[in-house]
Amino acid sequence: MRWGILSTASIGLRRIVPVLRQNPGLMQLQAIASRSQAAADAAAQAHGIPVAHGSYEDLLADPQVDAIYNPLPNHLHVPLTLAAVQAGKHVLCEKPFSMNAAELAVLRPHASRVHIREAFMVRHHPQWTAVRQALRGGAIGTLRFMQVPFAYFNDDAANIRNIAATGGGALYDIGCYAIAAARWCFEREPERVVCAMERDPAFGTDRLSSGVLDFGPGGQMVFSVSTQAHRYQRLHLVGSAGRLEVEMPFNAAQGAPTRYWLEDAAGLRTIDLPPADQYLLQMEAFSRAVQAEAPTAAGLDEAEAGMRIIDALFASAASGRFEAVAKG
Repeated sequence: MRWGILSTASIGLRRIVPVLRQNPGLMQLQAIASRSQAAADAAAQAHGIPVAHGSYEDLLADPQVDAIYNPLPNHLHVPLTLAAVQAGKHVLCEKPFSMNAAELAVLRPHASRVHIREAFMVRHHPQWTAVRQALRGGAIGTLRFMQVPFAYFNDDAANIRNIAATGGGALYDIGCYAIAAARWCFEREPERVVCAMERDPAFGTDRLSSGVLDFGPGGQMVFSVSTQAHRYQRLHLVGSAGRLEVEMPFNAAQGAPTRYWLEDAAGLRTIDLPPADQYLLQMEAFSRAVQAEAPTAAGLDEAEAGMRIIDALFASAASGRFEAVAKG
């Protein structure tokens, strides 16, 4: 699989470029693109990337590139993914995939020709697999409720996360992780949601969003996410017969061990997991899928389900009441 990186965004250079070199029998980093040739050349030279393109269009037209990693700002995810799939490229697009669920419809005609997926690396981490196995095995009885706090501090007006027009704000940037965790653990979709938002008076983005996802009888997730609070993250799961707490559910250090705590009738114990790199596992999984599986709309279905929840949360913040989550 010959990969091209669409833009010189930090996440691509820091997280994706290094892992694409760790399995050369499966993956090859072929090219990178920027809106300027100088920026592309600088990134390629600094990171040893063979080809530098001075426009996104040139990268998408490169016959030596099979798949595109798209880490552009949120408002460009769908337009540039559409351009890539129209050029016959497979696409792994950063989360959230779109600004709303309806925006994804333009990609569906291409889902049977190329692979299109949202880059939620956390779903590939062994700790997420371990948590799901523990829940399925009844380790804490029946899961009753979840709590997800997730925050960092960034008040830089020039930072893309603080620009409303391009999809900035806490709900888009990190609230999507809380939603993904809830859907992963309950293994179903919420029926309705409610959300309160506080917006930065200068940026217009939500700097604090808190909400409830109601999964029907016996299941709720409560979250608070902020772009202007002390850096912190946790995943708390409370069941009928115990509880489970994940220390670093979202930003686990690459190549480092992880742990979670499990408490039941026998007491509290620590579960240590071996080192893992969720970005490497994500890129390997996508590369293998392209080589071994026929393209389907499953990736778009998954992304759209998550975006319908985000849509409902924004609607609730505006209406001040519970809003139903649209059905697929």
